[in-house]
Amino acid sequence: MNVIAFNGSPRTNGATATLLRKALEGAASQGAKTEFVQLSQVAMKGCQACFSCKKRGGATYGRCVQRDGMTPLYAKMEHAHALFLGTPIYFGTISSGTKMFIERLFPYFTYKDYSSLFPKKIPVGLICTLGAGEQEEKVFRPHLQFNQMILSMLLGPTELLVSTDTLHVEDYSQIVADALVARLPQKLEHHRTVFPADCEKAFAMGAKFAKRAAT
Repeated sequence: MNVIAFNGSPRTNGATATLLRKALEGAASQGAKTEFVQLSQVAMKGCQACFSCKKRGGATYGRCVQRDGMTPLYAKMEHAHALFLGTPIYFGTISSGTKMFIERLFPYFTYKDYSSLFPKKIPVGLICTLGAGEQEEKVFRPHLQFNQMILSMLLGPTELLVSTDTLHVEDYSQIVADALVARLPQKLEHHRTVFPADCEKAFAMGAKFAKRAAT
């Protein structure tokens, strides 16, 4: 049983990566073999809109003709029994690395009947982090749910886990962040008390997905 996580945050040890690793720990607790992929270290481009993956009768129908770091990831996904994709929210949207990754899933989408050519349905966890609080998160929720819908359509039933009020940096005194000073005590308390609970949720999701795959 294979479970893979893709980190769309440029930070290898930030909040997003932490939650993804917790999800993998949960999967491993059920006997899954896990893998963590740092997308910022994968040399790939976004979709080039060449439509080679859609050419009628073409040898590359359903496959991306680009040969780069994304190429071996297709095989990893197709052999996975569950998948996690993590992203921070930057300027109201998923990160550029995450967007590029989702774009490169386009070969699985077919305009024949709007179905997916992905060989099976697997559970997917979309894990998102943002520095804004719970009230502000409501503004971003439709965007997150849209990406959740895309992943559900292409890969399988997708669950959304959102962790709010994550820390922008470890030491706020080192950056110009006057507007955040008033909220800093709240953010630090949130990180101390709520973020661990979010980690537990990620662990539980990983365990649930792996257990579901095993049965």
